Amino acid sequence: MKAYERLMRYAEFATASAENSDTCPSTPAQLDFAAALVDELKALGLSDAAVDANGYVFATIPASEGCESAPVIGFIAHMDVSPEVEDKNVKPRALVYGGGDIVLNEDRQIVLSPNDFPVLNEYVGKTLVVTDGTTLLGGDDKAGIAEIITAAERLLASGAPRHGRIRIGFTPDEEIGRGADRFDVAAFGAKWAYTIDGGRFGEVDYETFNAASLKVSITGRSTHPGGAKGKMLNASMLALEYDRLLPALDRPEYTCGYQGFFHMTSMSGSVESAELHYIIRDHDYDKLTARCEYARRAADELQSRYPGAKIVAEIKESYRNMREKIEPEFHLVDNAYRAIEALGGKPISSPVRGGTDGSRLSFMGLPCPNLGTGSHNGHSRYEFACAEEMEQCCELILKLAEMYADVN
Repeated sequence: MKAYERLMRYAEFATASAENSDTCPSTPAQLDFAAALVDELKALGLSDAAVDANGYVFATIPASEGCESAPVIGFIAHMDVSPEVEDKNVKPRALVYGGGDIVLNEDRQIVLSPNDFPVLNEYVGKTLVVTDGTTLLGGDDKAGIAEIITAAERLLASGAPRHGRIRIGFTPDEEIGRGADRFDVAAFGAKWAYTIDGGRFGEVDYETFNAASLKVSITGRSTHPGGAKGKMLNASMLALEYDRLLPALDRPEYTCGYQGFFHMTSMSGSVESAELHYIIRDHDYDKLTARCEYARRAADELQSRYPGAKIVAEIKESYRNMREKIEPEFHLVDNAYRAIEALGGKPISSPVRGGTDGSRLSFMGLPCPNLGTGSHNGHSRYEFACAEEMEQCCELILKLAEMYADVN
């Protein structure tokens, strides 16, 4: 089976994670998908394939004869999809792209256009997987899963390239920042790994944001509006004032490259109470720390202005820039570059304005750069994947497995 065909099948599983859940995985549908993947891996011959109590799927591809002493490497992808866009009743379809607009949904006039997404111009004549425009596709990261399983199938076939022992891992809840929370690195048993969770074929990501989350809770004072002068402290208005204390241009819509940001993800409130949620990002850890301190000072300033209210800022670190842990193991990047070039591709590395499971796993003792999947426009109804690029991503996994077969 081709990787893109697997993606189309996996897209039918609604596996969005849920921020407000305290279970692991955060949604039961992820367990259903995990069970289906275990069945598929076992059918391929990976007898140890299993899902643990927290929804993590692990399996092993045995080493080729004579390669038993090679270091164990892993390939990892995540099962959940973004909760930001509808993921139920996904209707994937494959088409040969002839250029111009792709009408995803004629009734709703939803169009995937190169005017909005110029990258489409690079895929004329290629097979693209799209949806009907009412949902995301889930290529982030079901494309990665499809490629790892397709590569596993080929590594188990006769005539496969030589390879050492390979570990496969599929994680839940990556999209809400919890993918590595209960990942047992020691039990996984790999010396190095790659996450397959990027964009186009050729991407090799080894530096990500440093990340933190911010929750600002505001307790105000409600009174009858007819006699509110000098008495009311409207928590919702204080929330708006807090947001104005943050740098107006340090938002995602005004930043790029190595520029960090404060991003309000939600706001709710009434006169009596209000709550703001932010994510804070910067590639430089010292700058992230300074941003977090700025957020605390803003809360202190608001508290000093309104002593009758209560303003509490809670900040939690989410993940770190993996570059710090990848640089001592830079052969992972160099080998990925060489493998991509051997397959006729051009390596692409740029600072990731986000993170992957590898960001956390690298700091947990598993150096883990990230590779592309051939999918584009993630977290969007305009998401698409290129079948030919997905094939190249499968071949990249095979090439890397072969390259590490003779490493001692």
